[in-house]
Amino acid sequence: MIPLFALIRKDIILFLHDKRALVLTLLMPILLAAFFGYLTGGSGKKDAAKIEIALVQSDQHVISHKISAGLKADTSLQIQELSLEQAQELVRKGKLAVAIVLPAGFGEAAGAAFFGTNEKPDLPLYFDPSQSTVLAMVKGILTQHVMQSVSAEMFSGSGGTNMVADSLAKLEAMPALSSEQKELKTFLGSLQQFQQHQRGDDRKVEATATKEPQKEAGLTMPFHTKEEALNAKSGIASTYNGYAHSFAGMTVQFILFLAIDAGIGVLQSRKQGLWNRLLAAPIGMNTLIIARALSCALIALFVSCVLCAVAILVFQVEILGSVPGLIGIAISFALMTASFGLLIAAFGKTPEAARGIATFATLVLVMLGGAWMPSFLFPQWLQDMTMFIPTRWAVDGFDAMTWRGLGIEAALPSMAALLGFTAIFGTLALWRFGREQAAK
Repeated sequence: MIPLFALIRKDIILFLHDKRALVLTLLMPILLAAFFGYLTGGSGKKDAAKIEIALVQSDQHVISHKISAGLKADTSLQIQELSLEQAQELVRKGKLAVAIVLPAGFGEAAGAAFFGTNEKPDLPLYFDPSQSTVLAMVKGILTQHVMQSVSAEMFSGSGGTNMVADSLAKLEAMPALSSEQKELKTFLGSLQQFQQHQRGDDRKVEATATKEPQKEAGLTMPFHTKEEALNAKSGIASTYNGYAHSFAGMTVQFILFLAIDAGIGVLQSRKQGLWNRLLAAPIGMNTLIIARALSCALIALFVSCVLCAVAILVFQVEILGSVPGLIGIAISFALMTASFGLLIAAFGKTPEAARGIATFATLVLVMLGGAWMPSFLFPQWLQDMTMFIPTRWAVDGFDAMTWRGLGIEAALPSMAALLGFTAIFGTLALWRFGREQAAK
């Protein structure tokens, strides 16, 4: 046991004495986690970002002005009024996501087409093809304001009153009416009575000199949404902290980089002959491999603890779930990291070639594990495939124990999966090392 502890102690001392590597190992994940966490909402106190769009006002109709005013008052949008050429240029350069054009004659044509009797006008939208998701959100907001503005004008505005009167006059001038035209005449007659009633109400309002403006009748959303962020601790008034997920992802990524360094260190020792010298001493192959694995696991666990402490103390990340579950996942992932490093050392040919392949494999594992982007953005077949990737279990486990607020029972599947990968990687590495030793 003394040689085993001596080898572990040697690896830990070398790690702590390399100040440059130590700073990079601890500082880089903190900086990246802080950046990604800020982008995804931070600690929940940041105001929601507005969508910046351009508005080209080419129509002076009252309906178009109402649409423009509604868009400018919308809390989800940041409007820039520009010319058509300026708007197209900014969208083309990626400076703005969407440009809305209210073309000349749109308001009058939209009002005339409101009851389906005239041709519908076009409403041009120019958008950045890389931001098609933003386009869908803007179209939904725009639809709400257009419907509300057009219906308000048609029901109670002067434009709607004139249109109804003209339409009724045309229908009455016809010698014979079809069944649909008769129904339209009845509807427009009822609408005309409603408009007259509205004008009578408006005169009463003016006579009483009320200070509150009378709202125009129009179609509006018949409900209010009530949003509530839901996690296992919603009953204690907790808010989502975007730093929790980003620290989980960066912890997984940089600890895997540690595994690469550990594996490359073994390959360099073998290349320089240090490995054979150690084996020539009264130290067995298994002792040497186990010592390397345990030292790597301890260093990985140390880095996890430091990053977790920074997340809690500096970025207000809360452990809403099980503390023992969080510790169990950290230990299981540290062991998996150590076995992954041994796998790199066992199957790597040269340090240079192994580093390139291992770095690429690690980046793929981190990406598919959901550390960079949410896994729900992946196609369904890819989401199913990530269940066979250790990083997915690690990230999901850290999330479950922090912001999701789940109990230790939620940590057990992640721990079991990580320990399973540890066994697979470790077995393959020992088999490879044993085969090479037997060949000598």
